[in-house]
Amino acid sequence: MRLVVKTKRVIEAHLNNSSVRALSGSMVAYEGQVGFKSAGFGGGEGVLSGLRQRATGEGLSLMECSGTGVVYFAHQAQDVTVLELNNETLQVESEQLLALSGNLNTNVTFAGLRGGMSGQGLFTTTVTGTGQVALLSAGGPLIHLEVSPQYPLVVDPDAFVCAKGQLTQSFVTDVSWRSAIGQGSGEAFSLKWVGVGVVSIQPAER
Repeated sequence: MRLVVKTKRVIEAHLNNSSVRALSGSMVAYEGQVGFKSAGFGGGEGVLSGLRQRATGEGLSLMECSGTGVVYFAHQAQDVTVLELNNETLQVESEQLLALSGNLNTNVTFAGLRGGMSGQGLFTTTVTGTGQVALLSAGGPLIHLEVSPQYPLVVDPDAFVCAKGQLTQSFVTDVSWRSAIGQGSGEAFSLKWVGVGVVSIQPAER
């Protein structure tokens, strides 16, 4: 089973008596003998998955496509990027996850509090294992930014898509630049990444 970029906004999954998981409703066409069924929510299985999804609001409604043929996926005309994972963990914004192939598991983990004033919990979806991950980005292709110990990275949470590597995430609440450009509503915060790895962002905000 392989995920292949057909155009910048469409991927195709080549199935040979195999299966792929994808965002529910993202199938735009298929060829061959392919069946479809619900694969539940990312973040675990069964009751635990449902509880996490309801508690956090961080749910990924997936469908499973099985059989032999080619399935085409797209979502809201967003750009698509396919990443390869080799026994690695990817932290990803669930809204940006289009498809998963290979031996990959999804989970929902607690990312911390969005500042002491609000006390609001933030959660992130993790994808772990070996396989391919298809990601969505609005406004253009993903932008990959390297993080090193000498150069920590601060990103707008509305632009964040995913992160991979030996990285630690924290929250920066003193972000005067948001007020300077007219985004001062609510409690402003940004995501700070420290360590060694790559953070990918999209060139448009959610």
